[in-house]
Amino acid sequence: MKIFHYLTVCLVLAIWHGNAIADLVVIANPQSGIEKLSKDEVINLYMGRNRKLASGINALPVDLATSNVEKARFYSMLVNKNLPEINSYWARLMFSGQGTPPHQADTSDEVMDIVSSNKGAIGYIERKKLDKRVKLIYDPNINN
Repeated sequence: MKIFHYLTVCLVLAIWHGNAIADLVVIANPQSGIEKLSKDEVINLYMGRNRKLASGINALPVDLATSNVEKARFYSMLVNKNLPEINSYWARLMFSGQGTPPHQADTSDEVMDIVSSNKGAIGYIERKKLDKRVKLIYDPNINN
């Protein structure tokens, strides 16, 4: 069953690879003190290397559930890794006591709710879901 899910995600990624990957953006709470992040800063937050935002606030990266196709697209875009590689990375860090993975959300709407109600939260969503409750802080089409 896991292999079927993995192959399905890979197929979807192959079909969506072009413009669809670029429609994901990283958002933050407007009170975070963050205007923009670089790709490296986003990587460091999502891979557990940094635990604070540049503003000094404790970071709360929010990840979509593994079953969500956007999660696979996000990590492919961000670090060129597939979900099994990301899961293995976090398993090693957790086993060695060196970190914990990002907070999990089931849907983009839940990501929006968490980010809009927590100063240090950041998340990723499709661009078309942006609204005034959050601030765009990383756009892969603009920030390289």
